[in-house]
Amino acid sequence: MALTTRRRALTTLGAALAGAVALPGASALADDRKRSPRPLWRAHAHNDYEHPRPLLDALDHRFGSVEADIHLVGDQLLVAHDPEDLDPARTLESLYLDTLAARVKANHGSVYRGHRGSLQLLIDIKTEGASTYLELDRHLRRYRHLFTTYAHGKVFPGPVTAVISGHRAARVPMEAQTVRRAFYDGRLADLGSAAPASFVPLISDNWTLNFTWRGAGEFPAAERQKLHGIMRAAHARGQKVRFWATPDLAGPERDALWTELLAADVDFVNTDDLLGLEAFLDAHERA
Repeated sequence: MALTTRRRALTTLGAALAGAVALPGASALADDRKRSPRPLWRAHAHNDYEHPRPLLDALDHRFGSVEADIHLVGDQLLVAHDPEDLDPARTLESLYLDTLAARVKANHGSVYRGHRGSLQLLIDIKTEGASTYLELDRHLRRYRHLFTTYAHGKVFPGPVTAVISGHRAARVPMEAQTVRRAFYDGRLADLGSAAPASFVPLISDNWTLNFTWRGAGEFPAAERQKLHGIMRAAHARGQKVRFWATPDLAGPERDALWTELLAADVDFVNTDDLLGLEAFLDAHERA
């Protein structure tokens, strides 16, 4: 599907959802946000750049993590899912880095004013991993005070933490660095490996390749046990966990699966539906 088509679909969906929520309680949700504009650190905006206002829509919904796919074209890092959607005006700097730098400066060192947590910027490399990462590293160095940094065995937190996903060849140049402003997105196979959380702070994997349950009926006991075991193993090593390809169509199945993710203490809930996840997490906290 072309980017413009996906963006139009998301805009239509967002308007429909906003209208649906407005009838029973949008004013109450808005009042809650004014009273307590806390970030939703668990909320991950999958393919964030496909929303009408990349990054800004996610920040308006208080998300703690956003995802940008990048392609190396010359010395430019262009943001898009597919090569046919590349636009020279849609660079990583223009959509994310410049905006985040300006916001952090305005908020005296924080993405969210008054909250010192670090926004996760998950950067999914779509072109060859090593060369794309090396160019990305040069870009990130221009924003050195913005990013959490690994330097000579220590991690120095920043208002934004860049985590590199996608093409696996990025791992080689990253591991060779003694100073870097990005971290590596591992897979479940990396659980229990020698790689420390200072290199692999995040474990991401495809839900459908690891679990049969999609939210309908009871969560099989063996699969629930497996999920909780994954979380115990990751948290024991100081790592966070995210699953992609979870159900994302509004309804009881999605709510059931999201509820199980929270019960297992999964760190990031993946969605394209910003308003839907915001409302779910707010309701869960009030319950």
